[in-house]
Formats: sequence, C-alpha cells, structure tokens
Amino acid sequence: MHLPDPIRTYFTARAPQDGEAFAAAFAADAIVHDEARKHHGPEEIRAWWLAAKAKYRHRAEPLELAESDGKTVVRARVSGDFPGSPAVLTFRFGLEGDRITDLEIG
Repeated sequence: MHLPDPIRTYFTARAPQDGEAFAAAFAADAIVHDEARKHHGPEEIRAWWLAAKAKYRHRAEPLELAESDGKTVVRARVSGDFPGSPAVLTFRFGLEGDRITDLEIG
C-alpha cells in the first residue's frame, strides 16, 4: 500500500526520537480529534502524540487505504497497553500538499 508521505510519517515515526519529523507532517493550523478532544497545531499535536505513546506504548499497522469525501481514510490495527488491544481504528486524514491539515481517529 502506498501511503502519502505525511501519512507514512504519521504511522512510522518513533517516539520520542522522531518527534520533530512527526510534528513537521502537520500544517500550522492542523487539528487532531482523538478521544473526544481536539489538539491544535504541530507542537500541541506532537505533545499529544508523545503523551499517548508514553501512556499506551502503542503501534499502528495500516491495513487499508481509501478515499472518501475528500479525505484519505486508513484502517489500521492498533496494539498497545490499553483495554481491547488490539483494535482496528479508522484514521481520516485531511491533506493539503505535503501536510496533514486534520485527522479524526475513531
């Protein structure tokens, strides 16, 4: 499966060493929606990602890629230290150029 570059970075970045590259995959005004919370901008998104990695020690393996309503949709198997692991989650990415503009995880 060929993932667009910023989405590939999202799924392959390792915490904490790839934090800068992870943040650089997001547009300046990007928003991430996860667990009923919103995270704004690359630095806040990076902080959310690092905290989630520390808490859940999770990894995500992309399974399917599709386009829907102008979004790039990736279904991925997520495993880590959380109830119900592993789980298949849907990641809906908005892209503009080589940056993620929005992401909804559910």
